[in-house]
Amino acid sequence: MRSFLLLPVFLSLWISAKASLAAGTDTLKTKTYMIPDKANFDTTLNGKAVHLFTLENKKHMQVAITNYGGRVVSILVSGKDGKPVDVVLGYDKLATYRKKGEPYFGALIGRYGNRIAKGKFTIDGKGYNLAINNGVNALHGGPAGFHAQVWDARQVNKTTLQLSYRSVDGEEGYPGNLDVKVTYTLTDDNALRIDYQATTDKTTVVNLTNHTYFNLNGEGNGNILGHTLMLNADKFAPVDNTLIPTGQLAGVSGTPFDFRKSFRIGARIKGDDEQLKNGKGYDHNFILRKTGKKPELAAVAEGDKTGITMNVYTTEPGVQFYSGNFLNGRAYNGKGGVNYPIRSGFCLETQHFPDSPNKPQFPSTELKPGGTYKSTTIYQFSAK
Repeated sequence: MRSFLLLPVFLSLWISAKASLAAGTDTLKTKTYMIPDKANFDTTLNGKAVHLFTLENKKHMQVAITNYGGRVVSILVSGKDGKPVDVVLGYDKLATYRKKGEPYFGALIGRYGNRIAKGKFTIDGKGYNLAINNGVNALHGGPAGFHAQVWDARQVNKTTLQLSYRSVDGEEGYPGNLDVKVTYTLTDDNALRIDYQATTDKTTVVNLTNHTYFNLNGEGNGNILGHTLMLNADKFAPVDNTLIPTGQLAGVSGTPFDFRKSFRIGARIKGDDEQLKNGKGYDHNFILRKTGKKPELAAVAEGDKTGITMNVYTTEPGVQFYSGNFLNGRAYNGKGGVNYPIRSGFCLETQHFPDSPNKPQFPSTELKPGGTYKSTTIYQFSAK
């Protein structure tokens, strides 16, 4: 009799829990976050060993990175309640990262991050043709770009991972043998530092970045529209309906692109602005205020549920703010089987500008023999 009377209570709790899970709301905040099982990443591809490496600092912050695509798989930081939260979208298994249509979760991007119009550019009068993999344009180095390669890996110590890769002359249509080294360092002030370096034996174009999707409330814990964001940018690059920059730079003042003071990501994203329509939301390069060559503050984002804040510093002149407009929750389930619907993560891809090889008014992305490409970006986390 007693169990019969309790049945409506249990039913009510079950319905409430199910509704909360469907909405990706507070119920998921009780999830226990942990690094995926390393055994799910151990394999050999194209004669190279693939593994999942874990970095940990003195404050017990953890970062998991696989040398397949140099991908950041997990970043575990403490929320305001002291419990660890995984703030990046990703998968539990290597096999899912290799599936067609996977949206570059956590990946190192190259040779050229972002888009090149119609996959064409010219160096010293010679034309080059790239793979077309994003409508009529080339995107993120092509289908076999750096995100899909096995990098040589060396874990230097508990906080440092070095990755290297040789992109051979003609790979994905790019000229020159390009030797790339990327170093991930987890510092004791809870920052993930990424140092990029590259050399070439033939003039080429290079624009390296990282494509991690962040949700500072925890991956799988709802959308990012309630996050606040500050971008240290007075201008942005308007795009056409194929997301190629027009070549002009527009002021952010009086537009939905003004993030010079912290603003909710979702506050203006559904407006009638033509640029928001072209990008299906935010998918634009912001021109950073720079005073020198050292890493400077580019952005500050804060999760509205966990109090986790992320400061982004970079030596790059721009940052692509992407609000996860093409995530659909249907492609492949993420960690723990949770799906990632539209705007469940955002990216801050530090970079030179999209289509710079075809826009001489933009900062040059050419790298010549004898020169060295260097770039640094830092993602620093705290909670309040």
